[in-house]
Amino acid sequence: MELPELAIGPIKAKVDTGARTSALHAVNLDVFDRDGSTWVSFAFEHEDGSVGTVNEAPVLEFRDVTNSGGQSESRPVIQTPIKLGAVYKLVELTLTQRDNMAYRMLLGRTTLSSDFVVAPSESFVQGGDDTQPGTFE
Repeated sequence: MELPELAIGPIKAKVDTGARTSALHAVNLDVFDRDGSTWVSFAFEHEDGSVGTVNEAPVLEFRDVTNSGGQSESRPVIQTPIKLGAVYKLVELTLTQRDNMAYRMLLGRTTLSSDFVVAPSESFVQGGDDTQPGTFE
């Protein structure tokens, strides 16, 4: 999958139908004010530790999210398009540090709804493998 407006991808993402909102691993998170609106700057850290381009986006809201460890945290929510196979759509993402997780991106049920069918026994149906995500044309 790719996040074209953030220049991120291809990346591996974990499908999590238990999560409402999708989450993206973000480092160097900085919330700031721009012309009376709340914005965030952040960078995506790849699995190898390299850090991509710094992105800026308006914050839609701050959302309380309970992580897999049962702890609640307030996360900034941004909106950006994703490209997954033939699907290109605008989605909401929370930004958080996922460096201790196996996947740098989590796809929640709101992102998946009406566009995808989840096959829990399948992996990498769009190509690629555990070491390298597929590229999409």
